[in-house]
Amino acid sequence: MGEKSAEAPEGVRYYRLSEIEEQNTFRSTWIIINHKVYDVTKFLEEHPGGEEVLREQAGGDATESFEDVGHSTDAREMASGMVIGELHPDDREKIAKPVESNVTTLEDDSSWWSNWVIPLLVAAIITLLYRMYTTDTD
Repeated sequence: MGEKSAEAPEGVRYYRLSEIEEQNTFRSTWIIINHKVYDVTKFLEEHPGGEEVLREQAGGDATESFEDVGHSTDAREMASGMVIGELHPDDREKIAKPVESNVTTLEDDSSWWSNWVIPLLVAAIITLLYRMYTTDTD
């Protein structure tokens, strides 16, 4: 199974990323959420979002997908029962993605213009045309 997993002093079992990536089969499906390793094999058929949603994330980091869906407290408690260990600290940076924000900033001029100024100008023009049209009926 590739590199050996290690036991942490606190009893937490660490898994290497290469080990987790191998668990992408019908017999064994593991995912990573917030650096915790989950064995979701037995949960595939019960997953409310469908089996394919978990299979797409199998063997990799599903943190973003898990958080984007907005799972309930009950779902999070259920997931805690599937934790089998944690991603080895040495491998955590391998899955860390650069933080990309969808928030518009002033430094991104083209995005700022297209998201705020242009729609405001269009709204102002439509308002002026509407007022001209409705007051022209004297």
